[in-house]
Amino acid sequence: MGRFAAFALSGFLAVVSLIGLFWSVWLLIPLAFFTGLTVLGIVDVTQHSHSILRNYPVIGHMRFLFEGIRPEIRQYLIESDQDEEPFSRDARSLVYQRAKGMEDKRPFGTRMRVYDAGYSWVTHSVMPKHLEDTDFRVRIGGAGCAQPYDASIYNISAMSFGALSANAILALNTGAKIGGFAHDTGEGGVSRYHREGGGDLIYEVGSGYFGCRNEDGTFNADRFAEQAASPQIKMIEVKLSQGAKPGHGGMLPASKISPEIAEARGVPMGQDCVSPASHSAFSTPIEMMQFLALLRERSGGKPVGFKLCIGHRREFMCMVKAMLETGFTPDFIVVDGTEGGTGAAPLEFANHVGMPMVEGLTFVHNTLRGAGLRDQVRLGAAGKIVSAFDIARALALGADWCNSARGYMFAIGCIQAQACHTNHCPVGVATQDPLRQRALDPVGKSKRVASFHLNTLAALGEMTGAAGLSNPGEFLPRHLMIRQSDAQMVTGDEAHAVLPIGFLLKDGKDDPGGYRKRWARATSDQFAPRD
Repeated sequence: MGRFAAFALSGFLAVVSLIGLFWSVWLLIPLAFFTGLTVLGIVDVTQHSHSILRNYPVIGHMRFLFEGIRPEIRQYLIESDQDEEPFSRDARSLVYQRAKGMEDKRPFGTRMRVYDAGYSWVTHSVMPKHLEDTDFRVRIGGAGCAQPYDASIYNISAMSFGALSANAILALNTGAKIGGFAHDTGEGGVSRYHREGGGDLIYEVGSGYFGCRNEDGTFNADRFAEQAASPQIKMIEVKLSQGAKPGHGGMLPASKISPEIAEARGVPMGQDCVSPASHSAFSTPIEMMQFLALLRERSGGKPVGFKLCIGHRREFMCMVKAMLETGFTPDFIVVDGTEGGTGAAPLEFANHVGMPMVEGLTFVHNTLRGAGLRDQVRLGAAGKIVSAFDIARALALGADWCNSARGYMFAIGCIQAQACHTNHCPVGVATQDPLRQRALDPVGKSKRVASFHLNTLAALGEMTGAAGLSNPGEFLPRHLMIRQSDAQMVTGDEAHAVLPIGFLLKDGKDDPGGYRKRWARATSDQFAPRD
């Protein structure tokens, strides 16, 4: 009977409070409270959905209460400063401090376990340099590009309006305007809040072709040309896949589509908005290159590229073979790691589908080198890049610039509540609830976005100078050291070998990493393997 003790006690105290009303009207308060608990207990023992509530009426609700606040209990009371779930407190604090322009130094040495496997560091010089200008930029746009873009090496990664609130988009884009860097729209199209901010935009074209689609969801070249003509749009990015859920489509229910979202995406109200898993505008590597060429032409010669999380490595080689065969080379490729992702994804996809950024970036870099195309294509990298060291590591492994989504979310107040998919974001970043997003002040937060970018690049400049380099683009794998085991350390070029230029185009028996084997199975006329 102990299982029903709380239920019985609530009923008993309700009766006692009722009798006590003859002596004091103040007992109405406990009467209401205990009567409510008694009614709750009656509901618990008669419902059929939760076994624990039938066996433990009233008191069983404590289980759901603690389960609901478990993430907060872990984040604030239990996890250490280095626990990455998915970002450590150290990483988040660094972003908050730099966004607010506060002191970001730390006393008493590192807290990291420097002798554990996986620890990595940048080698420094006894003749360091001092870099005055830390506004590091990279020119994106090949020979066929009429409007190349001088991008910052640290930009805002793809996050759609709809996934983020209007105030969040406005704060991010206004911050990009202040700081002089780019903001990727995400596949949700260009919203009025992107335009209001006035910052440089990378227009992401996903499989739903939002903002440039026909009524049946297929691509509309004329609408794309109208969209891309905006001087605010600096580059065009075709999204093949994203790190959080590569190979997975999406659907925004009709109930969540507001007039502003419908306007940005070019979809009707009252209908579910579907993002297919694959593109309908092309189905072969050659058709993909032709599609990219069309986008460059219809955009007036703006840089055009694509974003993907590496899956079947042979399929990327199919794309590279199509580049060689058609003579069309995209201006850039963004490699998204499976550790990326700001929205909701099935757990299996988030945890077990897609290649991490380091391995994906190394593979893409080496494949382009092997095909003799690396000097024609700029590489971007995305995946948990929030510090100067994160940027330096990505640049050393082959990237020309980096993107960050969650880093900039932290800059506008994200507390890693991980409620992005519930519409209940406590700080107004990832919600469409007008009352919740009202808490986010776009004016103040935009300054933090710009400050985070400025201070992170200043730190990168200090790290670059410490390595004896004049520009972060000079980082190479040999500037990294990686501890592979408790007693062994290797250089970055040993852990992530840089392969010779043009080696895939030449005969040879050596096959490091199986590149030649996959190259032989890749074909430009289909993504399926050659028989």
